[in-house]
Amino acid sequence: MTERVVLHVDMNAFYASVEQHKNPSLRGRPIAVAGNPERRNGIILAKSREAKACGVKTAEALWQAKEKCPDIIFVPPDYRSYLRYSRFARQIYYQYSDQVEPFGLDESWIELTHTLHLHGGDAMLVAEEISERIKAELGLTVSVGVSFNKVFAKFGSDTDPGDGIMRITPRNFRSIVWPHPVDELIYVGRATKSKLNSSAVFTIGDLACASDTLLQRRLGKMGGIIKMFANGQDISPVKVMDPAKADADYAIKSIGNGLTAPHDLVTEREAKALIYLLSESVAQRLRECRMRARTIAISVRGHDLLGYTRQAPLPAPSNITEELSRAAFALLRANEPLDRIHPVRALGVRACNLVSADLPVQEDLFGDVAARESLERLDATIDDLRRRFGNGCVKRMVELSDEAMAGLDIKRDNIIHPVGFFAPDAHSRSAS
Repeated sequence: MTERVVLHVDMNAFYASVEQHKNPSLRGRPIAVAGNPERRNGIILAKSREAKACGVKTAEALWQAKEKCPDIIFVPPDYRSYLRYSRFARQIYYQYSDQVEPFGLDESWIELTHTLHLHGGDAMLVAEEISERIKAELGLTVSVGVSFNKVFAKFGSDTDPGDGIMRITPRNFRSIVWPHPVDELIYVGRATKSKLNSSAVFTIGDLACASDTLLQRRLGKMGGIIKMFANGQDISPVKVMDPAKADADYAIKSIGNGLTAPHDLVTEREAKALIYLLSESVAQRLRECRMRARTIAISVRGHDLLGYTRQAPLPAPSNITEELSRAAFALLRANEPLDRIHPVRALGVRACNLVSADLPVQEDLFGDVAARESLERLDATIDDLRRRFGNGCVKRMVELSDEAMAGLDIKRDNIIHPVGFFAPDAHSRSAS
C-alpha cells in the first residue's frame, strides 16, 4: 500500500518578511508589524527574526517591545500585500498538486500522495524544491513539514526553527513528536492543556498512552480524537480546490474584527460599546459579501494578554447588526466578569458558518418578522449613508456612550485581519 505524503508549508515571520522584502532597507533589522504607535491599541501583530531574537513577542504593547529592542522599527500592516504574497505562494503549490488547503494566509497543506510520481517520487526533494522556489520567486523563507498525515506535517513545520524541512514518518514519530509538550499538538489549546496537565498528561507521548476513560472524562469526545492524532491516526483529507480561485480562497468561511480598546474595559457599558462597534463592522462586511452567519464567536484578551474564545449558534442565519451585537454581548456576559479585578484589554467578534444571503431564511413561527425586516431596512439605510459620506457619518448611541470608543474608526483601527482566515485558538500558530 502506498504511504500517504502530505506537506505543510509555513512562511516564516510572514507579515514582517513581506515588509522586509518590499523594502530592502528593512532587511536584517529588527522590525515589527504593529498598530498605531500613537494610540493605546498599538500592539505587535508580527515581528521579524531579528526582533524575536531581542525577546519581542506578538501581542505585547509597543512600549514593551521598545524597551526590549530600542532599535526596533514599527511598520503599519499592509493586508493587500499579504494577500498577494499568499496567493503567489499557493500558485506555486498548485504546480505540485490540485489538493492545496490554506490554513490562514501563511500556511498550506499540500497532498502529494497521488502526484508525487510526477515530480520524481522523492517527497524531500519536492519539499526542497518548493522551499527554494518560494525563496527565489517571493523572497521569503518557509518551514516545511513532510509526513503521512496533516497533523504531523503541521507539527513538523511548527517545530522547525525556520527555512528548514522536517520529515516525520510512521517509524520515527514516537521519537520526534512524543517528547514535546502536549500543547504543541494541533487542537490542544490552553484550556485543554490545563485539563491534561492536571491529570499528569504533560507530553504528546503521555497523551498517546493515556487511558480512554481518563480522556473521555476530562475532555469528552475530543479526548479520543486528540489521542488518535498523537498516535499518528489522522485520516482527514487535504481538500481538493480549484487553482483558478487561488486568489479568493474558494469561500469565505468566517468574517471577523478585533480591537485593543483605548482603555481597559471594566464595566458592561464599556464592553458593550466595543462589542457593538465590532459587530457592526462584521455585519456590514457580511452584507457586502451577501452572506449570513449561523454562528457568532467572540475572543477576549485580558490585561495579562491571556484570553479565550467562545461561540454560540444564532437562532437563524443573520447579517443584521442588532442581532449579531446582542448575541456577541450575551456571550461575553455569560463568560467574563467585568470589573476592575478582571479588566478586558481586547475583544474580537467573528461571524462563522456562513451561508449565502440569497438563500431563504426559515423564520421563527413566533418571531417578529416585521421587526426583523425593519432592522434590515435600517442596516441598508446606514450602509448607503456610509458609502456616500464615509464610515463615521452615522454612529449608534451605544458606541457614543464611551468617549474614547466613539473616536474609533473600525476600518482604520482594527488589528485582526478582516477576511475569513481566523483559526480557533486551539489550532493557531502565530504568523510571526
